[in-house]
Amino acid sequence: MISKPDKNKLRVKRHKRVRGKISGTAARPRLNVFRSNANIYAQLIDDVAGVTLASASSHDAEVTGSKTEQAVKVGELIAARGKAAKVEEVVFDRGGYVYHGRVQALAESARENGLKF
Repeated sequence: MISKPDKNKLRVKRHKRVRGKISGTAARPRLNVFRSNANIYAQLIDDVAGVTLASASSHDAEVTGSKTEQAVKVGELIAARGKAAKVEEVVFDRGGYVYHGRVQALAESARENGLKF
């Protein structure tokens, strides 16, 4: 019997393919997005040094509302924390997810609040 492919394995496969092409630097870090069923996380990563410059997630105290509203708030937070870390330009890494829904809401919110990508 042929089994159905695992969604997460396919996502990880897409993510690895994209990660082979993009990389973050200190001047232009990678804005990484991870989305679980309940939460959303964002990090600004300098891949050259191997460090996280800033992060935000729906676990933060100031983040409330529906999942999409949480994604918008996380986008605002990561933009503010990025500016505090003197980051204005980023490379967007959608993590293998479709650019739609919560991932799109986070990205557009980060753009509106000052991150360029």
